[in-house]
Amino acid sequence: MNFAAQLFYSSYLSERLERLYSPRPAIKDTEENDPFWQREELRLGPGQPGSSYKCCPVSNGTAGRRPTLIEPERLKDFGEEELLNGDVKVYETKVVGFPEITLMDPPKTRRVSEFRAVPKPQYLRFEDISAAAFRIQTGIQKTPCTYSRLSKQYGMEIYLKKEHLHYTGSVKERGVLYMLSSLTQEQQRKGVIVATDCNFSMAVAHHAVELKIPVFVIMPSCCSSPRLRIYRDYGAMVISYGSTGHDSQNHARHLAKENGYLFLEEDESAAYLAGLGTVGMEIYEQVPKLDAVVVPAAGQYGLLAGTAAAIKHLNSRILVIGIEPEGFPLLLQSLKTDSPIKDIHSVPNKKLYGDLMERSLGVNTFQLAKKLVDRVISVSEEDSLVAMLRFQEFERSTVDTEGAMGLAAILAGQLPELRGKKVAVVVSSANMELELVRQCVERALVLDDRVSKFAVQLGEWPGDMAKLLDVLSREDVRLLDVCHRRQSDKSNLFSAKVECVVETRDKTQSAQLRKTLSERYPSLCWLDR
Repeated sequence: MNFAAQLFYSSYLSERLERLYSPRPAIKDTEENDPFWQREELRLGPGQPGSSYKCCPVSNGTAGRRPTLIEPERLKDFGEEELLNGDVKVYETKVVGFPEITLMDPPKTRRVSEFRAVPKPQYLRFEDISAAAFRIQTGIQKTPCTYSRLSKQYGMEIYLKKEHLHYTGSVKERGVLYMLSSLTQEQQRKGVIVATDCNFSMAVAHHAVELKIPVFVIMPSCCSSPRLRIYRDYGAMVISYGSTGHDSQNHARHLAKENGYLFLEEDESAAYLAGLGTVGMEIYEQVPKLDAVVVPAAGQYGLLAGTAAAIKHLNSRILVIGIEPEGFPLLLQSLKTDSPIKDIHSVPNKKLYGDLMERSLGVNTFQLAKKLVDRVISVSEEDSLVAMLRFQEFERSTVDTEGAMGLAAILAGQLPELRGKKVAVVVSSANMELELVRQCVERALVLDDRVSKFAVQLGEWPGDMAKLLDVLSREDVRLLDVCHRRQSDKSNLFSAKVECVVETRDKTQSAQLRKTLSERYPSLCWLDR
């Protein structure tokens, strides 16, 4: 070691020893003067800037001037450093850690549903019906609910909600229009397709064209020409395919899958039921202080469920009574078994109840009817035909059997509890071909004892036929048909059999005619038609 180095080392060593053993004033270590979070970080080890050497920091091998804030007696807690031949010896520092802290499990929480039953959202709310009424008000006319002239005859105030006055003659326009307007723009652009000849398809054809939606109607070859002409007049593209309705439906589904059309069929969708439920809102508005509403099972029971939902929300004391045909008591049987029946052995007359088909009662519709409908009644086919006749005579309008079911229940005397009360009857539809209407009227006149057929035996003497006609004339009876047959029996060679079809004003006149003819002609025989 040269002289300069020795001199530097001696001066450095003496200075360090003097600083180490010189007395220092004690620094009071309190939380006020020396808070823990303001203490300077202590770095141990040589060659690190700011590291502590004994009691002060060392930088580049020279002692700094800044004193430490830690008392010398406390340095033993961090380790002791010594200088040996210019090297720094560092003692290991043992850090005693804090004891391990074990966190407790959080308390077990219970859901609200475990304490109380959370009600499920309703399938059809009154808000949905109100929204439907607002949406369709520009495309659907508000049908009248007028006082019926049959009220005095049956001892109650009857108001007829004439839904058959819609453009297509059916209440289903309400549900169809709201359902079509609820489709997305993409679905409306691609178009819709139907394959059933019913009121629902006619409503789809009409309102889809009004909304500028492409609509296709697939019908079997057995569909009548007047019905096909109706669809074409609405503006739909009509395609005849297959010999049965099953063939046309399969073809419609195939076209929908290939071209992206939306295949529509009558179901229990929320939009469809909400549109049908607007009938109940209008009835409540048009007839104040209402006591009961009689609703036919139209729209695959959607009309009954939707109307009941609206009426019961507005006034729960108003009775809602559902009517269905006796030959197809689907709702009655389902209520007895407490579940919707998917198959029933009886089949309704397709000519009279074409819109009522099997598997027409859905789960949601059944639950609504079970909860909201007060009573369900079945009416016979004969009562519906007589009700059709009453509409023509007293209301000057023609309806079909489905639309006349509500009035048929009153005419048949099945609602005696409604006497003296204010009752609204929904007339749902009036779509029936002219030839079928004529047949129904003729049958209704027979059922109402207005048209009768009888046979008598007359002699070969001149004037016997004239005497019979004179009796009918005095009784003010209209002769519709007469048939004169000679007897082939050898025992009655000189007699002839005369068959007459006559029409009377009412049952009273018919009974008087039977009494008069029985007194004059012992051989009188009344025939069934």
